Parts: sequence; structure tokens; C-alpha cells
Amino acid sequence: MIPKDPVILLSYVNTQLRDYYESLEALCTCRGMRKDELLTKLASIDYYYDAKTNQFI
Repeated sequence: MIPKDPVILLSYVNTQLRDYYESLEALCTCRGMRKDELLTKLASIDYYYDAKTNQFI
């Protein structure tokens, strides 16, 4: 289950990216997440995806 709370979602997504996925696109595809919704939700708490480090910072 994907967390709804943005702060918990941030932790979940960064852990998934670190441990299992080489990109945000791969994570979204495998987990059935909408990339645009994820980016918007995490931007609401001032976190943005950095492709170089493959994490939200």
C-alpha cells in the first residue's frame, strides 16, 4: 500500500528508489503510480526529484 501522507510518502519513495529502482519512471511503472501526482504531492512539501541522485531532495 502506498502512503497518502506526503512526509511518509517521501520516506517510502526514497527508500524504494534507493533499494529497488534505477529511476522514478521505473518505480511509477512497477508500482502503478502516476508520476505527475507523485511529483505534485511531494512538491507540496518542497521536495523535488533529482535524477542525478535518484531521490527526492
